[in-house]
Amino acid sequence: MKPHDQIQKTALTVTRWVGSPASIIVHTVLFAGSFFAVFTGWLHFDRMLLILTTIVSLEAIYLAIFIQMTINFTTQELAEVSEDIEEMQEDIGEIAEDVDELQEDVEDISEDVEEITEDESEDEVRKAEQKKTLVDIQSDLRKLMNDISKLQQPKQ
Repeated sequence: MKPHDQIQKTALTVTRWVGSPASIIVHTVLFAGSFFAVFTGWLHFDRMLLILTTIVSLEAIYLAIFIQMTINFTTQELAEVSEDIEEMQEDIGEIAEDVDELQEDVEDISEDVEEITEDESEDEVRKAEQKKTLVDIQSDLRKLMNDISKLQQPKQ
């Protein structure tokens, strides 16, 4: 892991911890312990204020730096997410165009199927007419054959 990544990870961890209930408890215990040290005579009030003020000032400086690093990291992450969203929107646009083209193709195929169906219907009607004509011709031919046969028979 790069040193920069480790520092970034530390900054995220610190800011996450500072915003937690555990941080409130630890700070409260430390502040109460400082005042307790004065009441027990272990530290003089002036010395405790000097130490406490120095520690709190240094903590505030580092927290401000860590928070700014976290904000910078978050801003960078948001920029990357924004780029990803733009790429996805472009992909969605391309997919929408593809869907439109497919829809046009499906409409063309549907029209072709309708034309084929119409052609088949016309063919069936034509075949039915031809069959009827053929049946009529056969019927007429039989009648004609019967008439010829009757004519060929000798008259009695």
